[in-house]
Amino acid sequence: MAGAGGGAAGFELAPELEDRRDQREMGGLAVWSVTSAKPGNGVELLRDNSTDTYWQSDGMQPHLVNVQFQKKVKLQEIAIYVNFKNDESYTPHKLSVRVGNSYHDLREVKVVELEEPDGWVVIPLQSGAAQYLRMFLLQIAVLSNHQNGRDTHIRQIKVFGPTQEAFQVQDVGAHPALEFKDVEFTQFSTVR
Repeated sequence: MAGAGGGAAGFELAPELEDRRDQREMGGLAVWSVTSAKPGNGVELLRDNSTDTYWQSDGMQPHLVNVQFQKKVKLQEIAIYVNFKNDESYTPHKLSVRVGNSYHDLREVKVVELEEPDGWVVIPLQSGAAQYLRMFLLQIAVLSNHQNGRDTHIRQIKVFGPTQEAFQVQDVGAHPALEFKDVEFTQFSTVR
């Protein structure tokens, strides 16, 4: 799963996504849906772990990918595999990333412009001091394609959140005042 080529300012093309010790892939916990799909190129191809297959939209833009979780999750990054060399006018050019608790309160957190991408494009979701965003719903909207293409191809999408260990270090380690030293207080330092 190597990627090389053009990217977007502030975004990196990741050669490998397997070695993420402080993150875990959270997409398996979600229900995935899309606004439209060509027969044989449905939403399931976004998650089949093959960069040779792709979801293809079928309809008017924007093309939406919805990732809905049963409980509120913390996400740090989205990784999207796109291939301009093979897909040309089907390759996304401008993406909008939206998060919320439901479809009714989605808010845009990132707009990304890709210049002839070839491989994994990693989009960080950090906002200010926060190292993750909390949400029930993640929506990726393809606003435009390269060469004014109508339908789009996305080959894979992965969503990453902190591991439980990384979350504990991040939350408690960032606030040393919350670390209890006395025996009387340490008995209340964990929740059962």
